[in-house]
Amino acid sequence: MSLSPQQNKKMLEDLLALSNKYLVRSDANLITKAFEFASMAHENDIRASDEPYFSHPYAVSRILCEEIPFDDVSVACGLMHDIVEDHEDYSIEVIKKNFGDEIAVIIDGLTKIKYIFKGSDISQAENYRKLLMSISRDIRVIIVKFADRLHNMRTIEFLNPDKKKRIAKETLEIYAPLAHRFGLGQLKWELEDLAFKELNKQAYEDIKKKISSKRGEREKYIEKFSAPIIERLNEYGFKFEINGRPKHLYSIYGKMIKRNKPFEEIYDLFAVRIILESDKIHDCYTTFGMVNEVYIPVPDRFKDYIAIPKNNNYQSIHTTVVGPNGMLVEVQIRTRKMHNIAEQGVAAHWKYKEGGNLNDKTIDNYVNWIREIIENPSPDDQKKNIIENFKMNLFADEIYVFTPKGDLRRLPLNSTPVDFAFDIHSKVGHHCIGAKVNQRIVSLDTILQSGDQVDIITSKNQHPNKNWLKFVVTHKAKNEIRRWLNKEEDKIVDTGKEIWDKKLKKMKLTFTPQEIKKIITANKFENLRQFYLTIASGKVNLDEVITHSAMEEEKEKKETSYLTEVDKFTSYARATGGHIVVDGETTKMLISYSKCCNPIPGDPVVGFVTVGEGIKIHRRNCKNLLQAITRDPEKVVDIQWPEIENNSFIVGLVLRGEDSPGILNTISHSVVSYKNTNIKSINIDTHDNMFEGTVTLYVNNLQHLSGIIEKLKKIKGVYSVARMEE
Repeated sequence: MSLSPQQNKKMLEDLLALSNKYLVRSDANLITKAFEFASMAHENDIRASDEPYFSHPYAVSRILCEEIPFDDVSVACGLMHDIVEDHEDYSIEVIKKNFGDEIAVIIDGLTKIKYIFKGSDISQAENYRKLLMSISRDIRVIIVKFADRLHNMRTIEFLNPDKKKRIAKETLEIYAPLAHRFGLGQLKWELEDLAFKELNKQAYEDIKKKISSKRGEREKYIEKFSAPIIERLNEYGFKFEINGRPKHLYSIYGKMIKRNKPFEEIYDLFAVRIILESDKIHDCYTTFGMVNEVYIPVPDRFKDYIAIPKNNNYQSIHTTVVGPNGMLVEVQIRTRKMHNIAEQGVAAHWKYKEGGNLNDKTIDNYVNWIREIIENPSPDDQKKNIIENFKMNLFADEIYVFTPKGDLRRLPLNSTPVDFAFDIHSKVGHHCIGAKVNQRIVSLDTILQSGDQVDIITSKNQHPNKNWLKFVVTHKAKNEIRRWLNKEEDKIVDTGKEIWDKKLKKMKLTFTPQEIKKIITANKFENLRQFYLTIASGKVNLDEVITHSAMEEEKEKKETSYLTEVDKFTSYARATGGHIVVDGETTKMLISYSKCCNPIPGDPVVGFVTVGEGIKIHRRNCKNLLQAITRDPEKVVDIQWPEIENNSFIVGLVLRGEDSPGILNTISHSVVSYKNTNIKSINIDTHDNMFEGTVTLYVNNLQHLSGIIEKLKKIKGVYSVARMEE
């Protein structure tokens, strides 16, 4: 389904009218070109609601005019934000060729954000990092993304339940807090409420119903409370707007959970907002004085965010007074400009700057905190702590502290003198040995309070230590401490490697990387780095490590030698045993021998037909054979070894026991003296008063073999006798 030419024309006219009305500057040619480009790209696309897909980017561009007004480039990007993702024919290079580098960078960032969260876990650290990097390249990436997410949330009812839940969770955990950080108050509230509606519909509807039932009662109270204040403001000739501050459903729900109180106790806290049509800041303080003349202020409930704005540049005076009937009422006082910044954040700052300047310091402050997170993190921090730091920066409450010269510094709640020191300068943090708070010496893990004056004591001999990581809270402090500790650890690793190399040189030994890896595994070290660290700390005996390694190597050689000997023996036995007889006839079919039971001539055997390996021969008592017969009994074939000269066959035996003089002679005599048995070969190895040996001999039948084994077991010092192939 596509839009008619008449519909397209009307939509474009409306969009251009909105851009002229709300944007500081508006290039009609750019917006028209982007509109036509996107309209053509999405011509045959349909949304989940069965509407033409172009209705979505068009709605996003309207939001970027009316609700988050930034600039014409943002509007153009809003129109084209889905093109590259949805259409192979439209690459970033095509966008760049038609619209230039600036728009291509933003569209590229928007496309990457789409891919970051598409079908992946939103808690993955690398995804957060890519999201932050996209924003830091051009702030308009997140502005357009906010508009896109807002429209998607407004039309979320057309999606399937799983997708709705995923998008709502993503909105609540990432986009709403980000909107708050960028000062977009109104957007934050709406995103939270829309996500809340999807994630906990019952609670949402319950709170909404209760608010509706009390609306009339609240409006009457706000009117009664506001009347004397309005009278005073009119006396001073102020132009103003006064109203009850709207309560948002998710905010109410959050307070109910956090304070463990019912709806009535939370919602009965009234709030009034006074917006002055004035550019004079002192008018806010004059109004504050009027409110306090009319009503009794509540001590310790005054906050001056005009003198000390929040990190997202929010400005307002907050005070709580006792209203009619003893009810507590929070009053917010601000100018119209402050209000617009509180609602539209970075977009309002852009608007108030003539012509809009992306390099403006105030605009840049909105993304400085992002750059701090992603610039020069340690590898460990990049993997494990970027999510923690990102969320901490999104949600952190702030304190305001002062340097000895009276300069104000903002820090997260629960910051310590070490956080303060690193905030001043990295060198101050590195050499911080103590601190004075309000002229009193305190410990470095002291939690700072708003209004504290902090003086850092430094020493060139002081350096960060691991314990600082237990109490610092700022990303910068954590990152600097980890970087220094990693650097110091590198020196210790080098020392450990040097000790190891000297030891090997002294003992005239060399180890391959594979052999060193075996040593690390055998001694239960996590990696080579930990091995060297332990050597440097003196917690490992290198002589024991090397001796143990040599013993393991010798053991491995013996095992390899034994396995080789077994393979040689079984190959020889089968080669000298003649051709296998299948169902009474010599066969030319592919024959293979099972590794699980290693049959040799003389053993009672059965054949089992397999795919690819022909007939596989097993001993009759093989467990694997019994399981296979249960599954496929029809694949069993009768197998016999051929008749061979003197009716004898070759057998290998393995003997283990205590070494003693003449043990080889004793074993040989025991074999040959039993029914004139012939020995093909015999070999004995001794180590630490123990021996292990192999005997290859000819026997007439299994009874003959059993007799020899029993006789060998009776030799003093012999612990075990077994067939070589078992």
